[in-house]
Amino acid sequence: MIDSHCHLDYIEDAEAALGEQGLTGAVCIGASPDHARNAVALAARHPQVWATVGLHPTDAAEHDSREARTAIEQLSLEPQVVGIGESGLDDYWAQDQRAAQQASFEWQLDLARRRGLPLVIHTRDRDGQDSAHQGVIQTLRSQGSGVAAILHCFSGHSGLLACGLERGDYFGFAGNLTYKTAQPIRDAALQVPLDRLLVETDAPFLAPVPKRGRPNRPGYVRYTLAFLAELRGMSEAELERITDENARRVYRLA
Repeated sequence: MIDSHCHLDYIEDAEAALGEQGLTGAVCIGASPDHARNAVALAARHPQVWATVGLHPTDAAEHDSREARTAIEQLSLEPQVVGIGESGLDDYWAQDQRAAQQASFEWQLDLARRRGLPLVIHTRDRDGQDSAHQGVIQTLRSQGSGVAAILHCFSGHSGLLACGLERGDYFGFAGNLTYKTAQPIRDAALQVPLDRLLVETDAPFLAPVPKRGRPNRPGYVRYTLAFLAELRGMSEAELERITDENARRVYRLA
């Protein structure tokens, strides 16, 4: 059981967490220079851990500098690195940073293309707004050729769903799939082809039911998988096999 997206370095007992719930692998997201270094170090110590390196959109105005880009470029060459990001656009936490976010997003798209790695994309709007999602769609359609995208913690947005399906991107479903208010996410999870489905925790955030309200852990990906398997009328074992294969394919895991 692979957790395709977690922030393992945020978890105090990371080594213990890797042995829970039958977890066999985890992709640790390094979305700032410091967290990227942590992710690479964890992946170097644990063979079942892999890393991504990038700059998170909510911190783009603060962290996207020449020094930060140089650090990410160098870290992206480490053998444990299997993806770039998470990058993207966020109008929920950082409405006044669009120019910085867009520049950082475009740079990371280019880096992913140059390294031959997938780009992990974060997209979030304020309720009732659509600017970040539309910006990601436009950027992927105009500049995303040759880059495999992983639409992390997929929101269910119909336009981004159509764009991702057209491009052959991968869709990561997290613990919020299990929430009562998540009908658009569940609808999208039924439309994504099986060979483009990923499951993730985003740990320590977004713990799934029945662990909602507690700090999330990579092993809790099993609860999201179980919910998704029931939603799609499949056995957990079969969906686990498929989502693990998908994670290995898109990230080119050993």
